[in-house]
Amino acid sequence: MRLVLTADTHLPKRARDLPAPLWAAIEAADVVVHAGDWVDEALLDAMTARSRRLVGVYGNNDGPALRSRLPEVARVDLDGLRVAVVHETGPRAGREQRCAARFPDVDLLVFGHSHIPWDTEAPGGLRLLNPGSPTDRRSQPHATYLEAEIADARLTEVRLHRLPRP
Repeated sequence: MRLVLTADTHLPKRARDLPAPLWAAIEAADVVVHAGDWVDEALLDAMTARSRRLVGVYGNNDGPALRSRLPEVARVDLDGLRVAVVHETGPRAGREQRCAARFPDVDLLVFGHSHIPWDTEAPGGLRLLNPGSPTDRRSQPHATYLEAEIADARLTEVRLHRLPRP
């Protein structure tokens, strides 16, 4: 199963649209995960239309319309891999321990908010992934998103994609 992970798209405030390579990945993926800060409902509608399956949550920059359509935390089983999605996980220091305590029944936690790509493992095996942002790199050298593969109820491959500057 092929996943695309994104977050912090901030459309149309940070960009008019998602970069073409990300749209291509979304259309090719089995599941698309968005970890919040969409900003505009139009992106949720477009991603829903262009993806086979979309799992998303709202972020701190998402208003009432998006909050009425999306949960704060999403939990899904993807081919036996237990996945949770949330926008914010708090400060960098102690993140793995805090998330392992908050999500003890999860194999993979996808989060956003920082715009910083993140790939670590907590004690007990919880994998934490943050795809960064495809539209607002902030202090990062590149805008980014992640692709991942699931096989036999395991995350088997994670690839960070760096997007060209517009």
